[in-house]
Amino acid sequence: MTTLRVWLLRAVRLSIAGALAAVALTGASVAWLRSGTDAYIFGEGDVPEAPVALVLGAQVYSTGVPSPFLEARLAIAQRLLETGKVKAILVSGDHRAWRYDEPGAMLRWLSDHGVPRTKIAMDHAGFDTYDSCVRAVKVFGVRKAIVVTQTYHLPRAVTLCRRVGVDTYGVGDESVKQFRRPWLISSNREHGACVKAVVDLVSGRDPVFLGRRETTVDEAVRA
Repeated sequence: MTTLRVWLLRAVRLSIAGALAAVALTGASVAWLRSGTDAYIFGEGDVPEAPVALVLGAQVYSTGVPSPFLEARLAIAQRLLETGKVKAILVSGDHRAWRYDEPGAMLRWLSDHGVPRTKIAMDHAGFDTYDSCVRAVKVFGVRKAIVVTQTYHLPRAVTLCRRVGVDTYGVGDESVKQFRRPWLISSNREHGACVKAVVDLVSGRDPVFLGRRETTVDEAVRA
């Protein structure tokens, strides 16, 4: 067997081993993040009460309008407030660029749908789910919350928030499952996101931006 063929065989074997290791790591991460979360995931009507609903950010269009995925999350939070399940809403999303403002779009949507501005707090540095959960407790002082997102994202969000010190329940949306391609893409992305979430938890990293303590959630709960 020529030297070239030997090296090619080794390269193929290494590639296969690497792929299998990646699959195993992903599967283990997904399984670990999802284990035990069923006890904390509820429907809107039977979720236990909490002081605040934490709405995780998602895509906002260039017009400033929330995508259907984000709008569905906001609608759940609105109903949780109306039914007395929560006393305030914390919207957490990406505002890294001046022209892209998820929390601002979320605030406008909620205000336009009858939620008093005084009942809404904004987190402008919720760049990912881990950052949103850590900032909720370290910056906004949230100790108990209902996290709101799509169902495929919910186990990761609940686990992350609970692991960093927030007594968390979850309510998920499936209404946007009608958008089959985006739902499938987002569901598949969740596997890779689970690996990152495990790395974040193990490393215990600080959020991209931590910042000073804010009292806006406390004020919204009391309003």
